[in-house]
Amino acid sequence: MNMMTLWHITGWGFVALAFAALLVGFSKTAVSGANTVSLAIFAAVLPAKASTGVLLPILIAGDVLAVLTYRRHAHWPTLWRLFPAVAAGVVLGTLFLVWADDGIVRTSIGAILLLMAGVTVLRRRTADAADEPDGVATRSGRIKARSYGVLGGFTTMVANAGGPVMSLYLLSAGFRKLGFLGTSAFFFLIVNVAKAPFSAGLGLIDGHSLLLDLALVAFVVPGALLGKWAVHRIDQRLFERLVIAATVVGGLQLLLR
Repeated sequence: MNMMTLWHITGWGFVALAFAALLVGFSKTAVSGANTVSLAIFAAVLPAKASTGVLLPILIAGDVLAVLTYRRHAHWPTLWRLFPAVAAGVVLGTLFLVWADDGIVRTSIGAILLLMAGVTVLRRRTADAADEPDGVATRSGRIKARSYGVLGGFTTMVANAGGPVMSLYLLSAGFRKLGFLGTSAFFFLIVNVAKAPFSAGLGLIDGHSLLLDLALVAFVVPGALLGKWAVHRIDQRLFERLVIAATVVGGLQLLLR
């Protein structure tokens, strides 16, 4: 990480990063998937690869706040089902980052997000969601969990963009708002902390990037409080539409940049 890259940020650039950090907090406690907009902002202000290292500690801070808020609503059988596939995806993402340039990273993640959003919309129009998340314990549910898990691990390692993939999985599995937020909170806290050594090993996290994180992390807290206030005022159907819309917006931003 080059210190010159981080500390030659314009005033407006820092304002944009601060807004993106606030949006991370909001997404972690309200509309998961909305932080794809944060991802796009960080990638616009900083080099795409470097931005993933700066953003990761901000995401972890948001994950901690989300766990504190929704810890009673996590569905652990779903989490244990996902983790092995996610681990494989993280390894694949690490290998991908070794050779991929910024353009390939953006295009790949954008295409995956749009594809998964389209699949989710089609499934929700042609089938009823399961009433209970245990419905994913079927054979087809296990296959779906592994597929989403690998994609989620890959996208979260490559561009911190695993949120939309896992959001689409939890929606397709029939999770309601609080179960959705509690399960995703623990999932991303564990996965993001596990990713940190990989990112540091790739040179994406160092002392200079952490100094910038220290300046930005304070903006995560008001975003999380705003999300906690807003989530109880959003009905389930609107919640699902917002998650899918945030995924599409994030995917288009990555593809069109």
